[in-house]
Amino acid sequence: MIIPVIMAGGSGTRLWPMSRSLYPKQFLPLVNDSTMLEDTCQRLQGLKASAPLVICGEDHRFTVAEQLREDGEKAQIILEPAGRNTAPAVALAALQAQKQSSSGDPLLLILAADHVIRDVPAFQKAVITAASFAEKGQLVTFGIVPTGPETGYGYIRTGEELSGLAHNVAEFVEKPNLATAEQYVSSGNYLWNSGMFMFKASRYLEELQSHRPEILAACEQAMAETREDVDFVRPGKDAFLACPDDSIDYAVMEKTADAVVVPMSCGWNDVGSWSALWDVSSKDDAGNALHGDVLTVATKNSYIRSDSKLVTTVGVEDLVIVESDDAIMVAHKDQVQDVKQIVAQLKAEGRSEAQLHRKVYRPWGYYDSIDCGPRFQVKRIVVKPGGKLSLQMHHHRAEHWIVVSGTAKVTKGEETFLVTENQSTYIPLGVTHRLENPGAIALEMIEVQSGSYLGEDDIVRFEDTYGRG
Repeated sequence: MIIPVIMAGGSGTRLWPMSRSLYPKQFLPLVNDSTMLEDTCQRLQGLKASAPLVICGEDHRFTVAEQLREDGEKAQIILEPAGRNTAPAVALAALQAQKQSSSGDPLLLILAADHVIRDVPAFQKAVITAASFAEKGQLVTFGIVPTGPETGYGYIRTGEELSGLAHNVAEFVEKPNLATAEQYVSSGNYLWNSGMFMFKASRYLEELQSHRPEILAACEQAMAETREDVDFVRPGKDAFLACPDDSIDYAVMEKTADAVVVPMSCGWNDVGSWSALWDVSSKDDAGNALHGDVLTVATKNSYIRSDSKLVTTVGVEDLVIVESDDAIMVAHKDQVQDVKQIVAQLKAEGRSEAQLHRKVYRPWGYYDSIDCGPRFQVKRIVVKPGGKLSLQMHHHRAEHWIVVSGTAKVTKGEETFLVTENQSTYIPLGVTHRLENPGAIALEMIEVQSGSYLGEDDIVRFEDTYGRG
């Protein structure tokens, strides 16, 4: 049995302003109507695979759970207490897979949640090929057949051919300069390193014991202290924080004598930048990839994305223009790798645009910050059926709630009552309150906050359905 392990961590800073640290690219529909995480799950359909294990951080747990629920996946979600790179993350998954598998030693298919794969049958064929080698105890990586001299990827030099379907790995090499990349591609002996793997859980752990025993020891201790609630598996925090940071490549694949690479030609792209997204997008006759409300005149070879406003261009080429609800980013297509420097500036200045969109998703639904000024803020709040905000209180603000559609169940102090469409209620400063949607349709309301401080950290929670502090 194959257990897919989907790594859904990471912040995707190079795809700002669409990707933010609390809502990064793997949770966005950047290529089609499905999010990248949903696409990753969907391409597993047809393989003889169990429900996936998904690895993410605490900040993303409800987003992952909701997207998997909407996609019909019954996945288990392992919550990393902190990011420690891919080698420890996969160790946690291997230990959990051994624990829950009837065979005790399943095959693990390690995937990233944010890759584009156009040719799903070719991907699945490569996975089936890899399984035959992994069953024999070999550690398989997938090498992408190069379509050009790419300098943004690491490479794998192929060794001895195995049955015409795979090769021994001769060497992993770092990202090359252009001249070296051209030599690699022309030689025919190099593949792009995809960051996807397949191996038995036991073999990965054995190799980790041989080459990085301190990582395995920390992960074993963390899993021994695991707490589980609903779909979430929570490894012990202190033990995991003591774990070294390392990648699968450095910790295991470059050191093992049993590394095998299966070539894959499947329209793969790791979408690591806006120019990469331009590469995989449909384009008009002028080479423009246009998304949203966009009008162009004399514009060539550009990526233009509008989220909420009309965007127009005249006489430009080779640009990336991305408009989100609270930011606009303009860059030359050759310099989009440096977008992360803008994110670094935002973080240094303590600006919320590095972390959050104007629309913020919560386990109960979402809110959209419509307007704000000195001593006031206006939000549109949508609570899904059955959703329930925490029982809470604010020290510095009062709130007015106006129901636009649906029915709200309101707790205010010792009172509990219903507020229906076109009705409102007032929550004074310092009063304990809760908002719930008892109905079968979404509750939509407008919240007007007023007070001396309107930050999201002015929340004292007394009770929370979703386990937040």
